[in-house]
Amino acid sequence: MISVTKPGTLYLCPTPLGNLEDMTFRAVRVLKEAAAIAAEDTRHTIKLLNHFDIHVPLISYHEHNKDERGPEIIDRLLNGDTIALVSDAGMPGISDPGVDLVRLAVASGVQVVPLPGPNAALTALIASGLDTTMFTFVGFLPKTNKHRREMLAKLAKHPYTMVFYESPHRVRATLGELTEAFGDRQAVAARELTKKFEEFIRGSLDSVNRHFSENQPRGEFTLIVAGCPVGQELAEEQDKLAGLTLVQAVGELMSRGINKKDAIREVASQKGLPKRQVYQAVLESDLV
Repeated sequence: MISVTKPGTLYLCPTPLGNLEDMTFRAVRVLKEAAAIAAEDTRHTIKLLNHFDIHVPLISYHEHNKDERGPEIIDRLLNGDTIALVSDAGMPGISDPGVDLVRLAVASGVQVVPLPGPNAALTALIASGLDTTMFTFVGFLPKTNKHRREMLAKLAKHPYTMVFYESPHRVRATLGELTEAFGDRQAVAARELTKKFEEFIRGSLDSVNRHFSENQPRGEFTLIVAGCPVGQELAEEQDKLAGLTLVQAVGELMSRGINKKDAIREVASQKGLPKRQVYQAVLESDLV
């Protein structure tokens, strides 16, 4: 027996990335039964609703009005209205302001019901050919150069597959930044997912970057990048410690939260020295 929507519930309804056949029966039913639909871009969502013959009032809810509109939606939910939340495409709450509405709903004691459905990150990942055992969703990188560089520096040694979102006018620059930060590792650029011109460009970051320097990027992009290769982080760590004195190397490890005893053992191991020699050097220094 098919259940009906519950009053005072916020439903998170995924919408197709492009191919309307990806809309689920359940999502269509929930949208039809809702008192209102909160949409990121009402002009975009009305096309979807018209296709499925859905005639439900729309509420504009986006990044620039969420602080005002969010509490209004919560009030309606607390008064018993059923509200469906959609994004322009894919899963609401992923790289869009839906996450803020969900936080408000949870804090207000409103029931939140997620519906399964399309998601660009997972759709691209499973067809990428890269490791899916463990992965990290990064989404869009920060807008400012400083914050973007800081984030990429932190991710450079990340061991798991990474998933990024990017717009067509930024993808060339982003691929260049990824290559500079990560080196030339395996990567996939997925564009126009589920649409007529769906395409996967597979190779290395350098080769994918060259492809789009010769071909105009079109459509929204999901970039999949392999994690730091096994052994590379260790080699970089050894190279860094090799350039330091014994005391400096121990101090460097201690600054990362490693206790002195373990730091001495690690430095001795990496430099191929007796542990007592490193201990004596530290003892004669003023290292706390």
